[in-house]
Amino acid sequence: MRRELTRRLDRLSGVAEGRVREHLDARQALGAAADFLELSPRVAARLEELTRELFGEVLDEVETDLTHAVREILGQDRKVVSRREVKNNRLCIEFEMEQDGRTEDILTGQGGSVCNILSVGLRLIALSRLDPAAHRPFLVLDEQDCWLRPDLVPGFVRLIAAIAERLDLQVLYISHHPVDHFAGQARRVFALRPSREGGPRLDILSERPAGEAELPGFSVSAATEPGGE
Repeated sequence: MRRELTRRLDRLSGVAEGRVREHLDARQALGAAADFLELSPRVAARLEELTRELFGEVLDEVETDLTHAVREILGQDRKVVSRREVKNNRLCIEFEMEQDGRTEDILTGQGGSVCNILSVGLRLIALSRLDPAAHRPFLVLDEQDCWLRPDLVPGFVRLIAAIAERLDLQVLYISHHPVDHFAGQARRVFALRPSREGGPRLDILSERPAGEAELPGFSVSAATEPGGE
């Protein structure tokens, strides 16, 4: 009887030691979780701060470039500003236009021309930041001058050509405006003409050697003129 009780005591002692180790391990894991939960808000706050700083530098540059584009094309003292805030752990950015301290809606400003300019500017900036090994530096601008007054189109195209040249981008520019508004900036100028017999026809209106063109990769596709077939 005594021997049986001794064996039982030994077994219970082993179980007790196992329970003690499990308890210690659980307390250690609980302590680590508590430390993490205590640290997590500070880490999240720091990450948000770093995100604002990182994107702040980028957005400051974007604001400067877009402001220059708007002033260069419209000839007005306007400024592009970005409103930045974190929503649902994501950085949200909204662009606005300022003139004389007043805010202007970019979608309706200057009859939509501001939206034209900013849209193209953001696309050029986004394309310039992609990895060239994985993305082709090619951009199609389809009637991005649709809301611009005709007298503003040459300046708009001239700025796009200069930026594309600086960033080494190939741009295909499609427009309904007369060819003389942009032909001087393009290496090739195409015209798309309808034909009842053979279907649409693509004609090359002008072509210059790369060495003579201000921007070798800038091409323009003009809309069909009223007198087309």
